[in-house]
Amino acid sequence: MDYGLLGKRIREERQKLHLTQENLSEKVGVSVAFIGQIERGERKLSLDTLVKVASQLGITVDYLLMDSVQLQDDQSIDQIKQLMLNRSAKEKRMALDLIKLTFAHIDEMADED
Repeated sequence: MDYGLLGKRIREERQKLHLTQENLSEKVGVSVAFIGQIERGERKLSLDTLVKVASQLGITVDYLLMDSVQLQDDQSIDQIKQLMLNRSAKEKRMALDLIKLTFAHIDEMADED
């Protein structure tokens, strides 16, 4: 388990919601210092605390742990779905356009080889 990557993902999600470490610590029921240590990858957290953090951030535990798991193709699709949750229709269209553009570029590069 890479606690540094887990902490980084927690920090990113917290910041997306414009929550301070203090806000999140109050909602989860832990100290501000503990949230900081988690985000820096210095402390391990219990499953109970991980679930509380994920719940407060509006994301799933598997999303938080995705850096620690080898993904299969179907899991990659699930990961994309997770990223799309709670996004507006406009944001989803933009993301889909980026994916299409990326694959078009990949296909173009393959044709050049």
